[in-house]
Amino acid sequence: MTVDQAGPDTATSPEGERATPDALDSLGRWTLRPGVSVTVLPHGVHLRGWITSVTLEGGAGLPVLWGRLAEALAGDGGAELARAAVAGSPLRAALVTVIGQLHDHDLLVERPAGENGDAAGPWLGAVADRPTQAAAALIRSRVRVLAARPDGPLARAAARALDRAGVRAATAEAADLPDGQVVLVAAGPGGPSPFAAEQDAEERAVVVGLRPGVGFVTPVGSARQARADADGLADRLRPREAPGGAEHPGLPALLASSAAQRLICAVAGLRDPSAEAGDARLIPGLPAALVAEREPLRGEYRTWVGPVLVDADRVRPRADVRTLTEALARIPVLTDRLAGVLDEPDPGALPQLPAALVRSSVAGEVLVSGSARADLARLEAVCRAAELLLREGESGLEGEGRPVVGAGAVHACGRALRRAGAGARAAVRQQGARAGDTAGPFGGAAPVPWSPEPGRHPQALHWWSVLVRRLGVDADVAVSRLDTVGGGAVFHAEVQVQAQGRTATGGVLGTAVEASADEAVALAALSAVVRVQAAADAPHARHLVTPGGAVASLARPEATAPWEDAGWTTAWLAESAAREPELQEALAALTGWSPQPWEPPADAHADVRALWSALRQCGFSVLSARPGHRTHPTLTEGSR
Repeated sequence: MTVDQAGPDTATSPEGERATPDALDSLGRWTLRPGVSVTVLPHGVHLRGWITSVTLEGGAGLPVLWGRLAEALAGDGGAELARAAVAGSPLRAALVTVIGQLHDHDLLVERPAGENGDAAGPWLGAVADRPTQAAAALIRSRVRVLAARPDGPLARAAARALDRAGVRAATAEAADLPDGQVVLVAAGPGGPSPFAAEQDAEERAVVVGLRPGVGFVTPVGSARQARADADGLADRLRPREAPGGAEHPGLPALLASSAAQRLICAVAGLRDPSAEAGDARLIPGLPAALVAEREPLRGEYRTWVGPVLVDADRVRPRADVRTLTEALARIPVLTDRLAGVLDEPDPGALPQLPAALVRSSVAGEVLVSGSARADLARLEAVCRAAELLLREGESGLEGEGRPVVGAGAVHACGRALRRAGAGARAAVRQQGARAGDTAGPFGGAAPVPWSPEPGRHPQALHWWSVLVRRLGVDADVAVSRLDTVGGGAVFHAEVQVQAQGRTATGGVLGTAVEASADEAVALAALSAVVRVQAAADAPHARHLVTPGGAVASLARPEATAPWEDAGWTTAWLAESAAREPELQEALAALTGWSPQPWEPPADAHADVRALWSALRQCGFSVLSARPGHRTHPTLTEGSR
């Protein structure tokens, strides 16, 4: 280990004397945490704590230095060592550096003092920042175990777990609790009943529930919040086996001890056990519920987005999703097989080339989504499935009053405005047809000539080549430009089948509304590829989701590699994301639509409100494109 002549906590005067105390002078306040394991190495030492570890390496003298420091931590607190290590010496600098590493890795704890010093015990000493204060909080608290059957196995196991942790608990009957649920409530002296209208500020509660083959432990909160979470979890967790069978003897003990641990940690000011798991699947800032299963016997924490929000920390608005990485991390929360609200999109046996396809279920019907990459297809599938379950198919014009779901406000707004832009393009076509204008292929719309020639965008050329050469579809593309009053441009591309092809259906295969002609052609051709693949490999799909350019605002990478030109998907998304703000502004001016936040109506089904709440908690946005000012599109005088 290399050290400087002066340690980081040392201040010296010009004469070499210490002007302020350093870490060695204050070592008497600290001791090594209980349970820290030490392995002496030939040229260093390795220390392992509760959740941290550190290896210090240097010369052959470092193990000797550690031995002196360990004696000081276990004995007089370093008073003699501080006198032996002269100010400004390399020895003192090395000691100060080692002590700093111990603090940085949370391997030191304040020496117990006061009347509660002995009450902390090894466990609190190993995990608490201030073991004495944590022990005092546990001593002052009173815990009640409430159940419809206080003599049931779950209530008895919870009381035993609390007693083993040194917390006195009183078991009482609560007739209003469902059978199979136990509430653990901790409150300060003189606190009110856990079900009173006004809750004590220090009150903490957790509910443990057991159903045939499965059980749960709610996040810690107020009694009202814990019971609301318990009701939501009980509704979503379907029993794994028929009622009446013999329960695994370890499942009640697993659940009850986990509930007791969560409550004790909350009262003592410790981190929740879910934070100790180090599970990257858990979303920071969102609560986690423990879900346990019988076969095989196991329990794991899962991010929980319950339908009822009571506590202030749960009601607080969540930050919008801003990147594709954040959006993809929240999809497993929404599609959790036990506690989620949507079905998980899965590629399964579907082809991943030339376009990537994924499949999920929506209300018993098959939904297939495709895009240039599987992660983009999964995101599109989740958004569309949520829209369908939020009753998008009800009456009303396309886009008007219907929910549009996106991973964050920008993504949702892009999806809503593109949908409105496609509706505006259809209106222009109808107006042209009524006027008898047959100059262009759409009737009344000024076309923009496009052909797959050198100089076009690589993505447009690629997906057009995939469609007509690789898949053998005899297709044609028509592009039109709609200009707004403000001068912004919106391009609409439509891919049509010219003759009987692989789809054997004819008609429109793909459309897109984007900021440039090449961009619109690329996405329309990609959509056509997805449709052709889905017709061949998932013919029974009830819903088909084709890609859109709004996802580029999320998928834009922070930096692209030097070799990633416009032909790479990442560089293509970066280009599209740069044009997204102007495109959304142009679409808003063109269509007169103004996306606004959408909420379920008061008489909406509970599942609809639960899905809407889960989306918002995960940082997704639900918008409704409601009519604003009406700006009629103007057409360019393109080639006829």
